[in-house]
Amino acid sequence: MGNAIMVQGCTSNAGKSYLASALCRALADEGLRVAPFKAQNMSNNAGVTPAGLEMGRAQLVQARAARVMPDVRMNPVLLKPEADTRSQVVLLGRADPELTALPWRERKGQLWPHVQEALHSLMAEFDVVVIEGAGSPAEVNLRSSDIVNMRVAREVQAAVLLAADIDRGGAFAHLLGTWHCLIPEERALLRGFILNRFRGDASLLSPAPEWLQEQTGVPTVGVVPWLDVPLPEEDGVALEGAAAHGDGGFVAIARLPRVSNLDEFAPLGELARWVASPADLVGARAVILPGSKSTAADLAWLRASGLAGAITRLAAQGVPVLGVCGGLQMLGSRITDPHGVEGGGDVAGLGLLDLETEFAPLKTTRLTRLTDAETGFALEGYEIHHGQTVAGAGASACTPGLLWRQGNVRGTYLHGLLENPAYLERFLGWADLPVPAGLDSLDARLDAIAARVKASLDWPFVRGLL
Repeated sequence: MGNAIMVQGCTSNAGKSYLASALCRALADEGLRVAPFKAQNMSNNAGVTPAGLEMGRAQLVQARAARVMPDVRMNPVLLKPEADTRSQVVLLGRADPELTALPWRERKGQLWPHVQEALHSLMAEFDVVVIEGAGSPAEVNLRSSDIVNMRVAREVQAAVLLAADIDRGGAFAHLLGTWHCLIPEERALLRGFILNRFRGDASLLSPAPEWLQEQTGVPTVGVVPWLDVPLPEEDGVALEGAAAHGDGGFVAIARLPRVSNLDEFAPLGELARWVASPADLVGARAVILPGSKSTAADLAWLRASGLAGAITRLAAQGVPVLGVCGGLQMLGSRITDPHGVEGGGDVAGLGLLDLETEFAPLKTTRLTRLTDAETGFALEGYEIHHGQTVAGAGASACTPGLLWRQGNVRGTYLHGLLENPAYLERFLGWADLPVPAGLDSLDARLDAIAARVKASLDWPFVRGLL
């Protein structure tokens, strides 16, 4: 059986996914067979495995970092929020209506055996399993129903590294407080602290790390600097900082309450601006309606915010508009939900594309390659949708069932469309915008992150945990 090392965090967005990705690549580069694992993700940022199964985007990236094929055992449980108190349960890559219908706490007993089986099977097949926690292990109210943090660590006696986001302040209090919230069996697994996202002179931190070790017996094994190397985001936290732009034209992306798969717009770089009101659209050269986990509810928000009317007026002025998945459905003339996938009902769309969508009970999940008849480009991406869309006479199919156009308005079910460089350049050309300086390839970014993180850790100590 292999060994396990686990990255936990004092808070959400402490950089767990980032650090786990770095460890996957660094260990794989040493010739080890490495697999990532996260028992349960709560995110609408999902992707599709080659087997056509759905899993969290973070573990797809970590599998890439480990240079292995993604496998749903790496993220056996995916919760996709549909409302403040409701989420769809995706178990081993498939939506499970029965588990989705259960109250939150009643799900845990049924999910844990699947988590155990997935984890132990990976442990048996790989030299190292790099495990990512969720949120914080200090949530004592959730200890009895935990299936993602210390219960996972105890299951395989994983060596735990606890990370704090020092850029937010209070890192030493977070680390000490988290340690105090753990029971003795959990503290025994906590082997090192990491101060993540540090800016400045690390020598100025002394004597705080030494004081923390005196209090807990746990060493600080690394001070990881703020790394301006982006990876696909797990959730919408990245939207919080997406406001600073110059005075030039930009691509407006509607900041839907239940936005999904937001990382696919990373190639737009500084041209992207997330918008929430008509005033935010002033100067927009193009508009994108992104995917949504609750299309009808987000369409209602779009109307209530005034964005729906503003986008319709921009479209009439010739501004390019692109809808992706849920955004495509909103641009159509009607959405029907006879099977109650989103609660049932029949709502009118924005009418910018002559399309009608019906939600089917089964979800389509697959990797997809197509040829766009409009541009002639070979494109690739992935699909995750319940909607089945048919076109009327007004909309022309650039690719039947996947990509439509009506004048300057386009809609697609292909997530990752703008990650195809040729299409990105053409889309920005329609908007009279320059192509931003390209991101390095994902592999190049993973290499860079792994090298910086490894150099920032006491690597012999970390390596000795395995």
